[in-house]
Amino acid sequence: MTGTPEDVIRGFAKRLNRGDVQGALELYEPEAIFVPEPGTTVTGRERIREALEGFAALKPTLTGEIQGVREGGGVALVLNRWHLDGQGPEGPVEMSGTSADVLRRQKDGSWRVLIDDPWGGSAS
Repeated sequence: MTGTPEDVIRGFAKRLNRGDVQGALELYEPEAIFVPEPGTTVTGRERIREALEGFAALKPTLTGEIQGVREGGGVALVLNRWHLDGQGPEGPVEMSGTSADVLRRQKDGSWRVLIDDPWGGSAS
């Protein structure tokens, strides 16, 4: 599932859509950085788990369209235009953006997320 950087990003959406927070979390490096909302950064899998549980609670349908991949030296930047529909406590929730994700190739050849910024500098 993590043979390419694109596989990781697509696998993340599938796992989150199933409510599989643990499975999504396994796609991150132990000391990864995640931006759960613009202006907020969390570090490490435990803090990322907390943020992902919030997204999973929305019972999301997350879709994405990869806009580009730049790879070099065992590091990749993936730009992904995404859209999330969900259900919050106060009604329907809709979010979208273009993520900027940095992934690193592992010793076994798989890829893991090092930096996950779903907002990529802008949110809508």
